[in-house]
Amino acid sequence: MGFLRKARECALQMLYQWELAHAEPSRIEAMFWKATRGSSEQRFLANKLFEGAAADAPVTDELITRHAENWRLDRLAAIDRNILRLAVHELRRGEAPEKVVINEALELAKKYSEPDVVGFLNGVLDAIRKSLAAAKDA
Repeated sequence: MGFLRKARECALQMLYQWELAHAEPSRIEAMFWKATRGSSEQRFLANKLFEGAAADAPVTDELITRHAENWRLDRLAAIDRNILRLAVHELRRGEAPEKVVINEALELAKKYSEPDVVGFLNGVLDAIRKSLAAAKDA
């Protein structure tokens, strides 16, 4: 597994724990890294992604709700919600190519979610990508 993919996977796992435990991100990180191995670079990037996605959750949740037609956020499985949060956070930051961010989110979905959800997540992320691009161009 590549360095960035492993960091994203760790960030997703921490986001999932954060949502379920309702604990401070620093506490989630401390507990997570006690049980998980990772280089200092992977830890740094995973923590950065996790902290950013957790902090941005109100904004990303609104974007997800707006673009997930006929789906309420609370009806999505927790893992799917957090895959979307992580990917939308990365799309908003604009530091990684959009196609890479979406592909990585779909790979996480293939590993951690149900097979039939991948198409749904792809559609939501593509709609959000287009929305963010239109807002940037405006």
